[in-house]
Amino acid sequence: MKFFIQSGAILGLLGVALGAFGAHALRTMLEASGRTDTFETAVKYQFYHALALVLVGVLMNLFGSNPTIVKLLGWAGYSFLGGVLIFSGSLYVLCFTGVTWLGAITPIGGLAMIAGWALLMWAFL
Repeated sequence: MKFFIQSGAILGLLGVALGAFGAHALRTMLEASGRTDTFETAVKYQFYHALALVLVGVLMNLFGSNPTIVKLLGWAGYSFLGGVLIFSGSLYVLCFTGVTWLGAITPIGGLAMIAGWALLMWAFL
């Protein structure tokens, strides 16, 4: 529970910092490379899933007496975290380096995020 809240807080902090850095210090570089939308997508998805991780931690605390729910929430949290690292991480690397083959792994991160939402739903069915 604590791990997911801490992870969400760190990702949220980094999301705000990266968003501000991208909007100001990196604006010229991102516009020149045509990657502004890509960078903004990475930040948005990171931030949404930072909030989802905090939610998972809070729900684990609320439903801690139900091991099935806690187990599924744990899987959801790890899926969200892995999804952010792969999805947003690959997009950040693409923006900063121009290495385009990383676009091939980005959907894996998206699938992990989708799995996280499905697991969150499944926990409460």
